[in-house]
Amino acid sequence: MSVLDEVACVDPLAVLSGFRRDLYDCLEARGDELFELVDALLCTDGPVKTLVELSLAPEHRRGHGALYGGLNCGRLDVARLRRALAGLALPRAADGRIVLAVDVNNWLRPDANTSPDRLFCHTYGRGKGSAQMIPGWPYSFVAALEPERTSWTTILDAIRLRPCDDEIAVTATQVREVVQRLRVAEQWTDGDLAVLVVVDAGYDVTRLAFLLSDLPVELLGRMRSDRVMYFPPLPQPPGKRGRKPKRGLEFKFEDSTTWPAPATVTVTETTRYGMAVASAWGHLHPLLVRRSAWADYPEGELPVIAGTVIHLRVDHLPGDRDPKPVWLWWSRCDATTADVDRLWQSFLRRFDLEHTFRMIKQTLGWTAPKLRDQTAADRWTWLVIAAYAQLCLARPLVEDLRRPWERPARHGRLTPARVRRGFRRLHRNTPQPARAPKSCAAGPGRPTGSKNRHQTHNHPVGKHSKTDRTEADANKRTP
Repeated sequence: MSVLDEVACVDPLAVLSGFRRDLYDCLEARGDELFELVDALLCTDGPVKTLVELSLAPEHRRGHGALYGGLNCGRLDVARLRRALAGLALPRAADGRIVLAVDVNNWLRPDANTSPDRLFCHTYGRGKGSAQMIPGWPYSFVAALEPERTSWTTILDAIRLRPCDDEIAVTATQVREVVQRLRVAEQWTDGDLAVLVVVDAGYDVTRLAFLLSDLPVELLGRMRSDRVMYFPPLPQPPGKRGRKPKRGLEFKFEDSTTWPAPATVTVTETTRYGMAVASAWGHLHPLLVRRSAWADYPEGELPVIAGTVIHLRVDHLPGDRDPKPVWLWWSRCDATTADVDRLWQSFLRRFDLEHTFRMIKQTLGWTAPKLRDQTAADRWTWLVIAAYAQLCLARPLVEDLRRPWERPARHGRLTPARVRRGFRRLHRNTPQPARAPKSCAAGPGRPTGSKNRHQTHNHPVGKHSKTDRTEADANKRTP
């Protein structure tokens, strides 16, 4: 079951045409320019290296000045575009549930000293242990995953993380709003299986599960290999007095002597990883203390967030590498054998989101523009998401224009780059709501010899509290 099966009962071209009209209606100012910019992004040959080159595409009938003017001064109704994305057909797992992946990807801007709201973004180097912290804009993405190994995902939301944001709280709000939009679009109704949200080790999955406990969602996330969890306390013997213990025996991930017999064990033969052995222990919870995110928790005892710990071990990785075991935590207890297999396989599908990030960065040029204003960067991000959504809708419509040295793709298995390669032929059959540009002469520009008297301010990089930000803004307004 895939996204292609869900749209088989309707005309794919009609769905694509309807989304293009919805996209044009979302553009409130400079809409003609922004719409043609998306078309140029879809129809340009090869990867996008610079933003100004898009103005040379035949689908872009305006000049390069209008291109930058649309990004800097245009307006986009993001709420309406989010509702349009939530109304599209979503891929579902084999049991019919929706699987969402949440991850952060960075738009690095190390030399943009005049760009505000930059954070230190973690980036990996080529060598082992050569990770760096580079200034940039981090964006949190939410995408629906497909049940099979593929390079496609369906992006549903993106939000830029600001210096004063609590990442986990922002992610919880983002997932809550996405689930609410899916409910409104009738993608999820009462009685359906709970939505599975998959995150990586960079998230505090237990706190995220606590913040989303009132929603019909399940949380699945990877944990570091040095974590320590606790079983529930053992019942006190009859007649024993004293304070009841808050937690039971320790479960150290690094110490196998603390592992009791697992409640569930599954063995699966895979084609890429060899034998996959998954062991599960239920009713394990972390030890919470009143610091960091739990410092402002109301008076009383901290909550006990119990779940299931899954230990996954495989024989090898692609390339005969020696793999390390993977530790997962699920927000439900008492996992069955079918649940364990479904969970670790769903976690592996989370890595398909990395193909989407590579596509929007290296081919669609998401991080190619050197924009100063963070609002223009948000606007460009949503235009790239709209372009990628059209590629998803065009999967059953385009032809495989493969290069002579490329292998023929199986039916229905075109990659996003190959779909984009054939989108120009499809473009002429889709609606073109953008109006033709008016003829005008170029502006006079800055007089020769004059200096720029509007100096821009340098902005610091890194996190700061809301109080510090308010004081900085007040000092900047003071003459």
